[in-house]
Amino acid sequence: MAFTTKQMSLIVATFGALSFIFGVVAENKKPAAGTAIPGKGGVVCKYPSDPTVALGYLSVAFLIASTVAGYLSLFYPYKGKSVPQAALFRSTSFLVFFNIALGTAGLAATLLLWPTITEQLHIIRNVHHSLDTECPTAKTGLLGGGAFVSLDASLFWLVSLMLADNAREDYFDEVDGKGEVGHAYATDYDAADGALKNSA
Repeated sequence: MAFTTKQMSLIVATFGALSFIFGVVAENKKPAAGTAIPGKGGVVCKYPSDPTVALGYLSVAFLIASTVAGYLSLFYPYKGKSVPQAALFRSTSFLVFFNIALGTAGLAATLLLWPTITEQLHIIRNVHHSLDTECPTAKTGLLGGGAFVSLDASLFWLVSLMLADNAREDYFDEVDGKGEVGHAYATDYDAADGALKNSA
């Protein structure tokens, strides 16, 4: 199936928005702390059942999908015409936004994975030998921050896609221009050759 630039941008934006939504909901559903139940020589932390971990991983999954779609959209051969990567990276603005998009996606993944994995570990390792344990949860604010950075990453991929589209048009204009010059020279040569034959 052939994709257009609009379809690819819609895919990137949709995945980015879903990552943002799941991240924000995960942040809002996260409990402030667990309940400490004292036992023999330690404390068992009981946490309320909440979808934070599942939502956090869903947010990461859609971030990865948005990043992969964003990356592929830049080099996809639209209308069956592929462009060398070197031609795209000649554009300074494209290079800058491409690197920003990659860096932002990496930061978003870190901000989303860190609290999600931490929360999962708190739930799994809920037996503590210290009686002073307060049954902590993952650091508040990281999931929400990661969600916003994830949305930013998808927006940077969209900007990169627009800049790639401009670089693609410039490349094809350049290639077509060279073809026309070559054709003009060939025509001139044929005309000159015909004139020489007539004079002979």
